[in-house]
Order: sequence, then structure tokens, then C-alpha cells
Amino acid sequence: MTYQQTLTALADPTRRQILEAILAAPSSVGALAETLPVSRPAVSQHLRILKDANLVADTRQGTRRIYSVDTAGLIELRAYVESFWGEVLTSYKQFADSIEGGSSDSRTES
Repeated sequence: MTYQQTLTALADPTRRQILEAILAAPSSVGALAETLPVSRPAVSQHLRILKDANLVADTRQGTRRIYSVDTAGLIELRAYVESFWGEVLTSYKQFADSIEGGSSDSRTES
């Protein structure tokens, strides 16, 4: 699984709503469809995409499936986003060092 598949899955606002609802409480397709402005088959399709991106998992309870959050996709997404911080902090340090170096040079020349 790649972070790109996770980002693609979360690009759709309905899928984000579904994931947020499941974060609040595991739910069935029917329960999710009652709270969303889309049909039950559409919710099922969105859930399939979220499942393929490792963002939700399902368990069987009688004749229905209950969807809950699968942390695997969230962990991968978090690692991707956090990877930017190293680059950002390095760039910020280089910028700060260049400003500090530039200002200290001007002070010694005065």
C-alpha cells in the first residue's frame, strides 16, 4: 500500500465524512447511509475504496458488516506527512543560519 492510494481515497469529501463517522464509532453500511446524502450502494463503494487504502476494516456481525478504523493506513499517512517535518526543519535551520551569518558579518564590519 502506498501513501498515494491513501491520499487518493481521502481526496473525496464523502469518504472523509465516512472515515470521520467511523472514527467516532464503528458502523454498518446502513447506519452510515442514514447520516449521509448518498445511497447505501454509494456508501458501500466508498467503503471499498477506504478498505483498499487500509483506512477501514470490516468484521461480520450476523448478516451485516461493521466497519471500523484500520490504523495501518493512518500510520502510513502520518509517516508520510511527518517526513516533511525533517525537510522543513532542515530548510528553516539553513535559512536561520544564513540570516545569522549575514547579520554577524555586517556587525563585524561596522
